[in-house]
Amino acid sequence: MASWDIKPQGVQGQLKTVGGHAGDLEKALNTLMTNLSQAAQNAGTAVPGSQAETRLQGPVPVGAPPLSQKAMGPVAAALSQYLEGRKAELKSMSERIEACIRGAVTATNEYIEGDLTAAKQAQDAARAVNLEALRGQPGGNK
Repeated sequence: MASWDIKPQGVQGQLKTVGGHAGDLEKALNTLMTNLSQAAQNAGTAVPGSQAETRLQGPVPVGAPPLSQKAMGPVAAALSQYLEGRKAELKSMSERIEACIRGAVTATNEYIEGDLTAAKQAQDAARAVNLEALRGQPGGNK
C-alpha cells in the first residue's frame, strides 16, 4: 500500500509562492497589452494626415467616446494580428496555472479529510473496545 506524507503547511507555502508568481505574470501580461495598445495607437498610418481619421457626425451621449475613429496603419494591424494569434496561448497559460493551484488545494484538502476520517475511525474503534471483556482474558488482570 502506498503511503502519503503531505505537509499542508508546506503546500500552503508553495501555493503562496506560485500565487505570487501568477500575480507577477498577470501584471506582465497587462503591461504587455497596454504597451502594445499604445504602440498601435502611436504607430501612425500609411495615409496622409487628413485621411488618417474617419470623422463621423452625430449626437454622442455625455461621457461616451467620440464617433470618430483613427485609421489603422500596418504596424497596428500587425500588432493586432500578433495578439490574436497568441490569444489562445495566453488564455491556456492562465487556465493551466489556475487548474494546478485548484488541484493542489483540492488534493491537500482531501488528504486532510482522509486523515481526519482515519483518526475518527481509530477513536471510534478505541471507544468500542470492551475493557471488561479484555480483563477476563488470560493475562488481562496484570
